[in-house]
Amino acid sequence: LEMLHYTRADGTPLSGQLIVPRDWKSGTTLPVLVWAYPLEYRQASDAGQVRGSLNRFPRLRGASHLWLALAGYAVLDQASMPIVGPVRSANDSFIEQLVWNAEAAVDAVVKHGVGTRGSMAVAGHSYGAFMTANLLCHSDVFATGIARSGAYNRTLTPFGFQNEDRTYWEAPAVYQAMSPLAHADKLRRPVLLIHGADDENSGTFPLQSQRLYAAIKGHGGHARLVMLP
Repeated sequence: LEMLHYTRADGTPLSGQLIVPRDWKSGTTLPVLVWAYPLEYRQASDAGQVRGSLNRFPRLRGASHLWLALAGYAVLDQASMPIVGPVRSANDSFIEQLVWNAEAAVDAVVKHGVGTRGSMAVAGHSYGAFMTANLLCHSDVFATGIARSGAYNRTLTPFGFQNEDRTYWEAPAVYQAMSPLAHADKLRRPVLLIHGADDENSGTFPLQSQRLYAAIKGHGGHARLVMLP
C-alpha cells in the first residue's frame, strides 16, 4: 500500500492509494483498476486534501474491489476525482474536470512503473458508476469500465443530484452534457453494468442501467448488464 501524490492539468493536487499484489516486483507492469467517486469542492486547496491513511490495513469486504489485488491486479483506490468551483456552476465543467482527474491518475500510475496506458480499467459505485460511464463516453483514458448501481440519465433526477441544486429546467444543457445516456453513441469501449434488481433509491432505479445498456447495444457498442437479485 502506497500513497501516490500527483497534480492534474490545472495544478490541483490529487492523491490515491496504490495497492499491488504482494509478490509484485518493481518494473513489472500489471493490469490496473482505478476506483473512484467524484466529490465537489469550492476551492482547489480543499480538493487537494488527502483522504485515507497508510497507517491502517486495507479492508476486504464481500464486494470489495480490493480483492482484485489477490488476482494479480494493481488497484488505485480512492483516486481523487474533485469537481472544483462555485456550488451553482461547478458542474458546468464537470466533464472537463473529470477527464483531467483521470488523465492525472493514469499518468501517476505509469510514472510509478506499475501500469501502462491502454491496460487500465475504471470503476465505481453509484456516482462513481456515473463517473465511469462519462469517462468512457468522453475520453480514451481507460480500456474498459465497471459501473455499479449508477444513474445515467440526469433528466430522471430533474430536481437536482449530489451537490447540483439547479433543476433540469434551470440548467437543461448541464443535465444533457452530464448524462451518459445522451452520449451512448460515443461509448465504444467495453463496459460492465451491474445493478440491484430491487434498488429503491429514487436516483438509481434499475431502469437507469437497463436503458443505458439498450442504448449502447443499439449503437453497436460492447456492454454486459448484470442484474443482481
